[in-house]
Amino acid sequence: MGNADRLAIARLVHRVGFGPKPGQFAKMLKQGFKVSAQRLLQAGLPDYGDVKTAIGIVDLGDQPERNSEALAPYKAAKQEQLRNMSLWWLDQLVVQEHPFVERMTWFWHGHWATSYSKVDEPVVMFDHIARLRKHAIGDFSQMCEEMILDGALIYWLDGQLNTAKSPNENLSRELLELFTLGVNQYSENDVKEAAKVLSGLRVVKNSGLVTKEPRRSYFGVSTILGKTGNFESANLARYLSMTEACQSFIPERLMYRFISPASSMMSIPVKPAARAKSSAFVIRESFRARQILPTMKSLVFSESFKDPINSQAKSPVEWVVSVFRALQITPSSFSQPDQLLKLLENLGQRPFFPPSVAGWPADEAWLSVASSQSLIQAAQMFVNEGNLSPLIKVAKQERVDALADWLGVTQWSDRTRAAFDGALRDPARLTALAICSPEYLVSV
Repeated sequence: MGNADRLAIARLVHRVGFGPKPGQFAKMLKQGFKVSAQRLLQAGLPDYGDVKTAIGIVDLGDQPERNSEALAPYKAAKQEQLRNMSLWWLDQLVVQEHPFVERMTWFWHGHWATSYSKVDEPVVMFDHIARLRKHAIGDFSQMCEEMILDGALIYWLDGQLNTAKSPNENLSRELLELFTLGVNQYSENDVKEAAKVLSGLRVVKNSGLVTKEPRRSYFGVSTILGKTGNFESANLARYLSMTEACQSFIPERLMYRFISPASSMMSIPVKPAARAKSSAFVIRESFRARQILPTMKSLVFSESFKDPINSQAKSPVEWVVSVFRALQITPSSFSQPDQLLKLLENLGQRPFFPPSVAGWPADEAWLSVASSQSLIQAAQMFVNEGNLSPLIKVAKQERVDALADWLGVTQWSDRTRAAFDGALRDPARLTALAICSPEYLVSV
């Protein structure tokens, strides 16, 4: 199989999944890109049952008073719940054969970026992610209708402080700019009018329950993006999701994360013949019905997805999860799970903690000397616990090529191959070098 085919399948398994499990990349190479993509994309919503109860995520009630003896146990219980749900979610990214839905849930976590740092309630953040998962590959308009009434999101963006008499525009501004329309697609008056519609929302902090308080709410007519009417929160969100601006914005965000930041800036050709062949145009048109799965299918089968120019650096979570999938390590069973969470925090990407409402950075922002040192130390720790049998059972002279198939790498550069030379007799060292190599850190 040629390098173009290997590159396309490597991108598929790393970007749309979270990297291959042992033997998975070789199997996909035999199946070919089309069949592999179809199988990966057809994954349905996972049934986790009553997982909240299983991992102990419960409403702990109101926080005790500052001087109460119950305060310390209360805070400890919160931290334990946060730890449990963080490791549980990482487990799902690692153990699933085709984690497409979880990959999309992770994308939406960065899109509707909401942080535990302010929400400070495990059950509310868990429900927030569950809501994203429910709509991860479904109807974007329905997602918008539910997310605008999500307790974690409202609390994160001060929506509970927004009243008809004393407007707070944080939620309305981000709804327009970051969640549905994009920059420069609305006016300041649109923000003010949307804030009126979203006024009066109240959040029960420890449960996330959202209600509308009439005496704090605006019930008059609003004009938003040129349309005048009696909006309410859910139909405002749906209205915004059905605009032409949204039809461009969401595909651009998907291209930004799954193809490359540069690809999301591609202009659409004016001439019909050229436009019909444009990846940006085709992906945008596939979103016309606001269905996420068909849009992702269009993206994956686009020419831009396979174009060698569209390289993309792995984020810390993508790197850790792909390494754990290859080494067959389950995060919650790792000998130092707290150190694992601390590593992700130090690298700048711990689940449930996006740095701002804009989400996490992408691509080269993750490549730095400081992070490289942390990755090298982590790699050594990981290989000590990982299953190295895919390499151990291979003859020394075949190990470099076996590494590429095991890890889902298109090809090693001459420089990387030279670095491997001194480690061919040491599978652990060789694996550590490979998972810190440019070819593994950057999906080319």
